[in-house]
Parts: sequence; structure tokens; C-alpha cells
Amino acid sequence: MQPQVDLVYFNAGGGHRASAQALQAVLGEGALPWRVRLVNLFEVLDPEQRFRQMTGLAPEDWYNRRLARGWTLGMAQELKLLQALIRVAHPTLVKRLQAHWGATRPDLVVSLIPNFNRALFESLALARPGVPYATVLTDLADHPPHFWIEPGQAQHFVCGTPRAVQQALAAGHARERVHATSGMILRPDFYRPPLADRDAARARLGLDPARPTGIVLFGGHGSRAMLTIAERLPNVQLILLCGHNAALARRLRALPAQAPRHVVGFTTEVPQLMDLADFFIGKPGPGSVSEAVQRGLPVVVTDNAWTMPQERFNPQWVREHGLGVVCRSHRGIGPAVDALLAELPVYRGRVRAQHNRALYEVPQILAQILARSPARAPAAALMA
Repeated sequence: MQPQVDLVYFNAGGGHRASAQALQAVLGEGALPWRVRLVNLFEVLDPEQRFRQMTGLAPEDWYNRRLARGWTLGMAQELKLLQALIRVAHPTLVKRLQAHWGATRPDLVVSLIPNFNRALFESLALARPGVPYATVLTDLADHPPHFWIEPGQAQHFVCGTPRAVQQALAAGHARERVHATSGMILRPDFYRPPLADRDAARARLGLDPARPTGIVLFGGHGSRAMLTIAERLPNVQLILLCGHNAALARRLRALPAQAPRHVVGFTTEVPQLMDLADFFIGKPGPGSVSEAVQRGLPVVVTDNAWTMPQERFNPQWVREHGLGVVCRSHRGIGPAVDALLAELPVYRGRVRAQHNRALYEVPQILAQILARSPARAPAAALMA
């Protein structure tokens, strides 16, 4: 019988869902005889959508709206409150998840989400003893305690940086259960060859083929910070990706500028648009920064009190590898872009030295975990 592999995600921020979908896609393309299923955690915990009925929004919508408005100050304290509420609700979470695993009977559960890994692990152990559990970090590093890496759990961790590996080992996890990859999981589109004729593609969008071009991206819901960036870079050619934020796109199109600009709403062609740029401007999210680097773009990101707690290692990672410029706020975006352009060939060389193959490394890791699963041993013996 084909093993059932469950990938657990939720929609907060979009990166967890994107990583799960990317992993599902590459597993479907490979030779692994698995049945792969996406599991939305909040649909399991709240199948009747009572939260949405009471508030008018899904739980993750509150988070996504805050990102779009740039309301990230104070999130460190709110994260502690959230984690406290999760601890209080722990028995209920375990009970509901145990019932789910008992009914669906997975052979391997892979979490791509933080904060809920204790409940996910304990519920699976109760419902399906011996079935392996793995957490794939979609951040460059953990933000302890109780974010990605829970101590005392006999589970696996898949880590995209040496820092995350060290954190898992320091938490007491056995080295054979801590697996390193060469970066973050990215969608398959980001591994495709670059555009053959970038100049012609720029010209079709009304951009100057000879002019240095930045791409500005703040996730699938955009950010008001893009207005500040556009206002302070009137002479820089920009591609501005607003995602689902149509109001932001309208305001950006109305801004005066001396250099050509191309404003985009929601699009599935982010890799192709990145190929038209020379550098990236955005928040220091692990996904967007990794995507930019994968397409050969040095980055300009901020590091300040508004940086989300789980992303505070990311600017340090940019500095350590020399992949771009880190500034204190978007008010200083002009000097930051000038500094990047002054050394653009150097930054490009460092970016091109990065080789992220995580999307194709993770399936191999999961296959090893599943092959060594005690729960699979009886089935393997019967088939022998």
C-alpha cells in the first residue's frame, strides 16, 4: 500500500502554504510512490469555522491584514500571549488532532508551521504510535522558546541554515534526527532558467532596458511601506508587486516619478518579474529574500523594532553572507540603494555563490525518515 504523507500548513503569511504546495508539487513529480495530502491546521481545529462566524474573519486573516498595514510593532509580546493561549488550549488541541490522525491514518506527518508542534507531535504519538513526525522550518532560524523547535520530542527537524541546525542540537535533539538542507523550500518556478531576452521583456513593460531596476515585494498582501519606498526613490526604475492589495496599486500608480515604473497586482509570475530586476527591496522574510537570492538578486532589507521577532535573524544572515544592504528604516532607502548599486557586481557575485537545492533535498530526507519508520517495518516485512 502506498504510504500517506501529510503536509501541515496554515495561511498566516502565505509562506507556510507556499512551502507545502511546493513540496507537494515536487513529490508528485518524483518517483516516490506516496499519496501526499495537504492538511490545513485551522480546518482540522475549527471545521465548522466558528471563529469566522464570530469575527467575520479566519484566524490567519487578522495576521495578514496587520502585515499589509505594517502593524508589526509589538508582535514579540503578542507572540508570547499567543503561545500562552496555545498552552492553555493544549489538551483540547491534542484531543481534536488525535481524532483527526486516528481517522485519516497518515504514515508520516510533516509540519511546515511554528507554535503548534508540541500538540501536533503528541496527538500523532497517541493516535499513531511509531509514525514519524518531522518539522520543516520555513524560517532561517528558530525563535525560541516554543516556536519551531520543541525540546524533548522524539521527532525530526529539517533546517535550512547552520544556525537552525545548531539550535536543534542545542535543544537536545539527536544528530541523526536533525537534517540540514542548502536553504529554504522555494516553488519549482524559482529553479527555471532565467529569461532569455531581459531587455526586450523590460521594454514591453515600458521600462528602460539600460537602467538599473529594483523589484519591490512585501508578500501577497503588499505593504504601505511600498509608498514610502516609491516616494523616496523617484529616480530609480522600479517594479512594484502589490499582491491582492488593489488600493495600494492604485496609489502607487498615482505617485509622480522621474524614472519608469511598472505596478503589478496579484501575479503568479514573480520569478519572471525578478528576472527583469537587478536588486530586490522588501521585508526580511525568509521566503522573499531566499527567492530573490535564487534569481540572482542582491537585497535591500530593514532591521528595526518593526521587524517581526521570527525574522530578526534574517538581516544578520544577509550581512554575514554579504548578500545586500541592511538599513534601519525605509526612510533611509535612498542611501541604501545607492550603496548597493555602487558595489553591485560584488554583491551579485556573492549572491550567485549561493546554491539552494532544498526543494529537491527535502524529499530525499523524508524518504529516509519513512524508510526507517518502525510503523512501516511490519508492512515491509509482509511485502518481502
